[in-house]
Amino acid sequence: MSAESETVTAMNTAMNTGMKRRGLLAATAATGLTLATVSFARAEDRPGSGPDGPHRTRTVRGTLPAGAPDYVYLPVEVPDGVAEFAVSYTYDKPPVPPGVQGNALDIGLFDERGTELGGRGFRGWSGGARTSFSVRSDSATPGYLPGPVRPGVWHIALAPYTVAPEGLPYEVTVTLRFGPTAPAPAPVHPPERAKGRGRAWYRGDCHLHSTHSDGRRTPAEIAAAARAAGLDFINSSEHNTTSAHAAWEGLWGDDLLILTGEEITTRNGHVLAVGTDPGVFVDWRYRARDHRFGRYARQVRRAGGLVVPAHPHATCIGCNWKFGLADADAVEVWNGPWTPDDEIALAEWDNALVAAVRNPGGGGDGPGRWLPAVGNSDAHREPDRVGHPQTVVLADALSRQDVLAGIRAGRSYLAESAALSLSFGATD
Repeated sequence: MSAESETVTAMNTAMNTGMKRRGLLAATAATGLTLATVSFARAEDRPGSGPDGPHRTRTVRGTLPAGAPDYVYLPVEVPDGVAEFAVSYTYDKPPVPPGVQGNALDIGLFDERGTELGGRGFRGWSGGARTSFSVRSDSATPGYLPGPVRPGVWHIALAPYTVAPEGLPYEVTVTLRFGPTAPAPAPVHPPERAKGRGRAWYRGDCHLHSTHSDGRRTPAEIAAAARAAGLDFINSSEHNTTSAHAAWEGLWGDDLLILTGEEITTRNGHVLAVGTDPGVFVDWRYRARDHRFGRYARQVRRAGGLVVPAHPHATCIGCNWKFGLADADAVEVWNGPWTPDDEIALAEWDNALVAAVRNPGGGGDGPGRWLPAVGNSDAHREPDRVGHPQTVVLADALSRQDVLAGIRAGRSYLAESAALSLSFGATD
């Protein structure tokens, strides 16, 4: 017999919270809104049996109105004895007139430790790249973190990226599977040093996406493409998740240094955390008006990484950089094949260099602070070319510390491919 399935119908979010449209807009804080709790913890809830073993399923339906908060949380009460937490979701995509935004709904997961901004409850994010995911102690869908499914209130994060004028109807199905749990595997992370060539110019691509976010290449395919492109180092930079940090085992070598990081994908721009300590997650649930970015930029640096705004003038929704450059260590002025967005980013960077030379810094007569530039492919899938473009860095060794020091100091140039090299000389 299959497990009993119970359907819970959620009213329109604005009606659930008793708010008119004006009240809804006023409540769009980073924490978002919380819906009614889905409970699996009642005494009469006995798991049914089926091909997947004992499990219980609930389905929630509702509609998010135009002007909904950035994040809407669906709490789920998890009882003892759960081995796997599984979620699938769908939403309507009605046709809209040209120039009108349609529906797009991202999704993620927080465990019983809560949804506090910068807290410890994060368990994964797939944005709009997947329609289902699962988490258990010994494995998880790419984008999500394996680990025990402890009892308590978990939260499914629904993030309406865009909402059509008539609203965004959605359906979320939660399945809890009961049974024994396997031990969690110890994560294996890339080493911080490769053999390299001593002090030399090293080529790298610090903006790449795999199947752990919205990319289509596996980590193995990315590593192979990096070697084929003549790269010496790459940076793991999935959207709002660190799940790929432990996915590179066996893919590094004397010829390839793999750094771990994240693309922190906010609604007011994207920023690369380059070369952070493995497993360090940086939150993304804030806008420029919240004045929180500086806190997370400092977290990136404490984790040993660099703060690099990505494609600052991209035209995609939420991509344009609105946090300023005061907290940046470098800026991505070339992203993938050259476009007008890159032309604007390059011109803005050039203006910043001129301003730094003209404005004394530190109370002295020398130039002010200037930002180095980087170039990355932002490759997601074929035909995107890994290493087009790339940043060529003068570093004392092919190590995390030395490569990041070279980028931070601006000992670098940007090239379309490994077929192009520059030589520098000075004569007195």
